[in-house]
Amino acid sequence: MAAVKKTSRKSASSAGILAYRKGAGGLQVLLVHPGGPFWRNKDDGAWSIPKGEIDANDAPEQVARREFAEELGPSASIGPLQTLGQVRQRGGKRVIAFAGEGHFDPAALTSNTFDIEWPPRSGRRQSFPEVDRAEWFDIELARTKMLSAQGEFLDRLLAIVVESAGK
Repeated sequence: MAAVKKTSRKSASSAGILAYRKGAGGLQVLLVHPGGPFWRNKDDGAWSIPKGEIDANDAPEQVARREFAEELGPSASIGPLQTLGQVRQRGGKRVIAFAGEGHFDPAALTSNTFDIEWPPRSGRRQSFPEVDRAEWFDIELARTKMLSAQGEFLDRLLAIVVESAGK
C-alpha cells in the first residue's frame, strides 16, 4: 500500500487595526460589521477589527493601514501604531493586530465592495460592501459584539493603555 502524502494547507493570515479613543465615558474601540448576505442577520459575535489578508511579500503593519482605509473610507484617521500580537481564530486564520488612537465618524463609512453570485446558483452577481457598519463600543460591549478570538486584543489594549497612563 502506497503512503499517502499529507499536504498542509496554510491558513490565511490577516492584519488589522484596533482603533481606540478615550472619552468622558471611558475607553472605546472601533469595530466593523461584515457586509454581504451571510452576515446580514448576525450581530453578537460577528463584529471585527478592520482587517485584510496578508500576501507573501506584505508587511503586516502596511496591510493593516491599507485595510483600515479601504474598509472605513478616506475620512478614517489613525495615529502611531503599537503591536497587539496575534491570535488564531476558530477557522484557523491568524490575525495580527495593531492598536492606535483614531478618529472616525461611523456615519462617514464608505467601504470598498466585493462581488458574489447571489442568490446562490442563480447565475446573478451582486455587489456588497465589505463592511456595512462601523461603531464605537465600550470595552465590555465590544467583548460581546466581536469575534471571540479577537477579544484577546481588548485585554492587550487595556494593558497598553494602563501602562501608558502610569508613565
